[in-house]
Amino acid sequence: MSAAITMESPPEKLAGSPAARPPQTLNDAAQQFEAVMIAQLLKEARGSEDGWLGGGEDAGNATVSGLAEEQFAQALAKSGGLGLSAQIVSSLSAREK
Repeated sequence: MSAAITMESPPEKLAGSPAARPPQTLNDAAQQFEAVMIAQLLKEARGSEDGWLGGGEDAGNATVSGLAEEQFAQALAKSGGLGLSAQIVSSLSAREK
């Protein structure tokens, strides 16, 4: 009897993820928050049944899809994303003054 070896670490716990790096500025924190929100939207859009292209969803495919979604979300947030991070920075900066 051999036990199957699986990668159980969720993508948000990996070294390059926003959760692994503490933000240095308010803008960094806002971008990381927006990236997490975008990644969650992408995850929900993918669903849990058929994967992105209807090819089925196994543990490896789920991990790769999760990592791709996270990287895309980070890139999107850094380039302005949905405008959420700019709104957060603006709102919090106005409160400090």
